[in-house]
Amino acid sequence: SNLFGLVALFTSSPPQYTMSGGGLVAAGILMAGVAFGARSILRNQAALKRGLEKIPAFDKYHRGGFEEKMSKREAALILGITQNAKPNKLKEAHKKIMIANHPDRGGSPYIAAKVNEAKQVLEKPGGN
Repeated sequence: SNLFGLVALFTSSPPQYTMSGGGLVAAGILMAGVAFGARSILRNQAALKRGLEKIPAFDKYHRGGFEEKMSKREAALILGITQNAKPNKLKEAHKKIMIANHPDRGGSPYIAAKVNEAKQVLEKPGGN
């Protein structure tokens, strides 16, 4: 008896789910809303970027890429210290950033190389 019940269960057609007219209208309105929202965001990217730049939390971050030849100013920005920081402060800042960005822990090898380069630039007497 149990075997026939299992056979009947697997051979019967799956239940048919239908959506009522009101459900289809609601789904259509939702999809249209998402599409118009996405279109609005894509059209106003420049305004959104300007708005985000005005948020004070983003002021402390450097905007732009790396310089061709690293200067002491750029090295200090990368490590988050002053250009004439004491050696122990330099070592501490380098260690903190490398722990967070080390390639062995999922960090970028390029960023790790730039952090090491920044340390070397600031260690040089006189520097750039």
